Amino acid sequence: MPPTPATSPETSAGADREPPGQVDLSAHRPAAAELARAAELTAGELLAPPAPVRLGDVVPAPEQVRPDPTADFTLPADAAVRVGPDPDAREVAEQLAELLRPATGYPLPIVVEATTTGGPLVLTLAAATPPAGVPRPRTAAEDTAGAGAAGAVAGAAEPAGTDGAASVGGVAEPVSPGGVDPTPSAAGPTTVGADELGAEGYRLDVTPTGVRISADTATGLFHGVQTLRQLLPAAVESPSPVAARWVVPGGVLVDRPRFPYRGAMLDVSRHFFGVADVLRVIDHLARYKLNHLHLHLTDDQGWRIAVDSWPALTTVGGATEVGGGPGGFYTGADYRRIVRYAARRHVTVVPEIDLPGHTNAALTAYPELAPDRVAPPPYTGTEVGFSYVDPASERTYDFVADVLGEVAALTPGPWLHIGGDEAFKVKGAAYTGFVERTQRIVAGTGKTVIGWHQIAPAGHAEERVLQWWGTDGTDPVVAEAVRRGARLILSPGNHAYLDMKYAPDTPIGHDWAGLIDVRRAYDWDPGTHVAGVPADAVLGVEAPLWTESVTTLAEIEFMFLPRLPAIAELGWSPRSAHDWAGFRERLAGHGPRWATAGIAFHRAPEIPWPAERDAADTPTTATPTPPATPTPTG
Repeated sequence: MPPTPATSPETSAGADREPPGQVDLSAHRPAAAELARAAELTAGELLAPPAPVRLGDVVPAPEQVRPDPTADFTLPADAAVRVGPDPDAREVAEQLAELLRPATGYPLPIVVEATTTGGPLVLTLAAATPPAGVPRPRTAAEDTAGAGAAGAVAGAAEPAGTDGAASVGGVAEPVSPGGVDPTPSAAGPTTVGADELGAEGYRLDVTPTGVRISADTATGLFHGVQTLRQLLPAAVESPSPVAARWVVPGGVLVDRPRFPYRGAMLDVSRHFFGVADVLRVIDHLARYKLNHLHLHLTDDQGWRIAVDSWPALTTVGGATEVGGGPGGFYTGADYRRIVRYAARRHVTVVPEIDLPGHTNAALTAYPELAPDRVAPPPYTGTEVGFSYVDPASERTYDFVADVLGEVAALTPGPWLHIGGDEAFKVKGAAYTGFVERTQRIVAGTGKTVIGWHQIAPAGHAEERVLQWWGTDGTDPVVAEAVRRGARLILSPGNHAYLDMKYAPDTPIGHDWAGLIDVRRAYDWDPGTHVAGVPADAVLGVEAPLWTESVTTLAEIEFMFLPRLPAIAELGWSPRSAHDWAGFRERLAGHGPRWATAGIAFHRAPEIPWPAERDAADTPTTATPTPPATPTPTG
């Protein structure tokens, strides 16, 4: 049972109250110890140093920030998390408590109230009104059009008292960027209405008495919790109690994403990664408000998802991987656990069954699908483009319908990814005919089709999405598909492919699309990247990690971080917040957080990492090995 707030003297039974007209003055005289304690608290607040994190130091950069250094809040040991009765909101409240309990050592009980009142930590599913004078968030198209006229970046503020300052609580404070400007936007109304936060937006208010996160959905509350996590000292990531002053910078933050689809892809086919590794990857996505995990489940080297009607896909096709390792696969129960864990963190799983190419593992298991009906040997190399299912055989379409039907039934999200790339031996009408028929099979499952951008020449299917991984922003075939109604997920190989090396001496990874350091991952605009594709046709961004050379969780993290937050910021933050100098400063503060949490990362030389005691133990270009971590639970 959640604890019940203590009854105050004002609401207790009136039997012990003084008779009307009589006041016992002795009852109002505080004891000397109480006076001393009050004086100590007051002095502590006056003498306390400012919060170690600024309100605008969040990654991804928030859309609107109004800091108030007079309103810093320190979390007390007896704090509770107050939330309304909505079960999804209560779930987020429990997640907040789960995040804070290990490092603080505080019990942080959950208090459920019909109407949430004040308190140290309050989550509210309610109308979230923005601070006065804050402009309305722009749409992606408006944001792209107006980016050149926008101001600075979150965390890079004008000195107080200049033209860039706004009055917060009677104190002249810098306006943190991300579109926060006291001047009304020319694009529309001047304030964010409660209905404009959308499905993922939130408002965070920090005052000396507490933190309130307000949103219209539990997803918005969850994103607000991730922001609060970043506003606390880095020691909050510790898995065991730390003696620290848990202070949150004061002010108001209103935030929502630029694009609805923000994700990362993990290739579990070239090298297999167990459930616990995938759950840890989901945690990394959720930390930076990425809301889709694309799992590349099938390829030449291994088939990783059990299909009851075609069991040899995993028993035979799942027994290999690059380099000749044992491979592996997910049972239906494994996959459901991944989906459930992701959903609790407001992440949607996008399964990919790559067709018609990249199918050697399937052909090894079921040679009847091969054009010559001969089983090829298992493949453990890294070449592409040599395998394909027979597009002229009806048995192939039985296979496609069975596999996609079973995977769709296991997947509550709206997407099914059919691959479609590098099918070099299926050409012309045979290829487009196969894609069009497969698109109809996907539609029959009730899902929306996603495919790599090579499916663009095929006939349009309603709502279909192309995932663009090119390296040249001029792509007239894709632009034409967009004109016919397709939407795009942007994954440019020379900016977003996280299997590319950081530098020539990076010990793992590739360089076919060039070297991708953190700045290259950050310095591009999804809204304008592909010529002839308007911003409103861009569904979002995704950072793929192919694993031909990646074999461990530590290596996944090393290739993800610190580039994944750069992609996250492109998907979430308004274009007006884009600023390399500001981003690298904000990102630097995450190094201590990752180190404290035992997360491996590349100490990229272009990021000004804070000095750390263990810096000498974290090499610049070698793959760090994190300490063993417990298996996450759903």
